[in-house]
Amino acid sequence: MTSTDSTTFFPTDLSQIPVQYRIEPIHQREYLLNGEMKPWTGKVAEVYSPVCVPDESGTSTPGTLQRQLVGSFPVAGPDEAMAALDAAVAAYDNGRGEWPQMSVAGRIACMETFIGKMLAQRTLVINLIMWEIGKNLADSTKEFDRTVKYIYDTIDALKTMDRNSSRFRIEEGIIGQIRRSPMGVVLSMGPFNYPLNETYTTLIPAILMGNTILFKTPKHGSLLHYPMLEAFRTSFPKGVVNSLYGRGADVIPPVMKSGKVNVLTLIGSSRVADELQRQHPKLNRLRSVMSLDAKNAAIILPDADLDVAVQECLLGSLSFNGQRCTAIKIIWAHRSIADQFLAKFGPAVSKLKPGMPWTDGVQITPLPEAGKTDYLADCIRDAEAQGASVINEGGGQTEASLFRPAVVYPVKEGMKLYRDEQFGPVVPVVAYDDVNEFIDYLITDDHGMQASIFGTDTTAISALIDPLVNLVSRVNINAQCQRGPDTFPFTGRKDSAEGTLSVEDAIRSFSIRSAVATKDTAANKEILNEIVGDHKSVFLSTNFIF
Repeated sequence: MTSTDSTTFFPTDLSQIPVQYRIEPIHQREYLLNGEMKPWTGKVAEVYSPVCVPDESGTSTPGTLQRQLVGSFPVAGPDEAMAALDAAVAAYDNGRGEWPQMSVAGRIACMETFIGKMLAQRTLVINLIMWEIGKNLADSTKEFDRTVKYIYDTIDALKTMDRNSSRFRIEEGIIGQIRRSPMGVVLSMGPFNYPLNETYTTLIPAILMGNTILFKTPKHGSLLHYPMLEAFRTSFPKGVVNSLYGRGADVIPPVMKSGKVNVLTLIGSSRVADELQRQHPKLNRLRSVMSLDAKNAAIILPDADLDVAVQECLLGSLSFNGQRCTAIKIIWAHRSIADQFLAKFGPAVSKLKPGMPWTDGVQITPLPEAGKTDYLADCIRDAEAQGASVINEGGGQTEASLFRPAVVYPVKEGMKLYRDEQFGPVVPVVAYDDVNEFIDYLITDDHGMQASIFGTDTTAISALIDPLVNLVSRVNINAQCQRGPDTFPFTGRKDSAEGTLSVEDAIRSFSIRSAVATKDTAANKEILNEIVGDHKSVFLSTNFIF
């Protein structure tokens, strides 16, 4: 691939970085365990940004680009992992701990305290998102603010759910009250692409429902959680939230093999999910809530509005460099309009603005994973060797960690881009003659998260909707694949997910319906009235949360 001019995109020295976005290296030497910030003197991992600057150390060729040091964090081992597990187990205490026994109103009050302390770290966390994973300023800001909104929405949903449960039911001579109770100890593992938002969309509802947490930070995007640890420590009882650092292969197996984890929540790969679940000795006791791989496909019908299709496919395939599980990762264009579509789509892709995350209007930014540009280039070479081409100007050009998005056509079975989830700024396009080719592709695909249909003929669209809703979990019409709004269910079929996430679904995923019941007799009514009237039970209550 032809390299771009590095001075076009990367700063030539640190003085070119706006003052408000500069960041001094943060060397984390403590972690949260059982309500205390424990000092760390062991091994650490250095964090290097995808943002590169010229190497001025004299150890390499003048002008050579090197990743900028952001800081370092602890690399824990099995002993620390088991200590975190023990703290979470003790805090839950088989459902008798302070947190699982606390009223819903009490847990909500703690979470509202946490939000206030989280907001105090807003600027630093947004900067760390930019520096650690290369997400642009607008999207980093959106990620933080959307996460705060998600927490508020979760609180509101929990209030509504609790209000609906604050009454007794009488059926078939049985009086009962049904509420939701916690599951136990939750192991939470978040992704690097949305290290704050997608981590918190599982972490927050799990905490709110009365569970205790082991929180494993992602490999990329670990440091940005450091400013939040003190907020967790001072907002919740000890042992409710425990941070877990280190290589997943070192710290997760002993935790899972203990059999003491009740819920595994993972945003990551199906391969890792399979390995982790197999390590648990009591699979029937383990609930899994996971968002995994995806190869979301879009189909462009012959009568599609190509301007709409181009705009939505542009956003869908290349927002945050295509590093989203909900990204459109392959496009099927009908052969009769494929050339017309590409004539519009290719130039639109090439016009996307590359640059540093803080640059106004930038759309393509450096990639956080070391070796990712080499992998993407290899995918393109593989396709070219089998007859495909990069059809957009500048597509596939690289410089250090920055990769110019490439549109590859025509892609077919046998090429890596046809089946592999590339998770980066390469957009494979397939030409098709019959929609059944597209349906067969989805049938044989290991994934089943989302699909997009572009067209105007309602008969043709309808003929696709009905089979597609049984192959993927969400069908988008003339719109990109996406997670939001957060009130919509977020899940997938086959290897793409287990369990369902949304504001309400997450509350249910991290809790179980429990009932207290008795026979409808005068004596039992008197017992219930005394318990409720004197507020003797937290669970058995008619309190109404406003």
